Amino acid sequence: MNETEFYTHLLALPNGASYMHYLEKRYLLRKETLLGGKLLKLYAKELGGNDIVSGNYYPTMKGGMLKPCEMSDKKVMDFVLHAKLI
Repeated sequence: MNETEFYTHLLALPNGASYMHYLEKRYLLRKETLLGGKLLKLYAKELGGNDIVSGNYYPTMKGGMLKPCEMSDKKVMDFVLHAKLI
């Protein structure tokens, strides 16, 4: 999974807090890169709504492993691929 479009987009997201636009809604994204790049944490909360997107990505495990938090892989991947920085 490391050489995928998903991983490229995930790396391009800035660390820290950022405002994002996704599916015509605004989100506050928090991204952290930990353990020397061996863990990327992602948490996005819809502003004024109830939706969240959350997951951990381990680029060095099994060629890259996504572990979403209580949601589908597809939801996290779609957010990373299609959300735009505001």
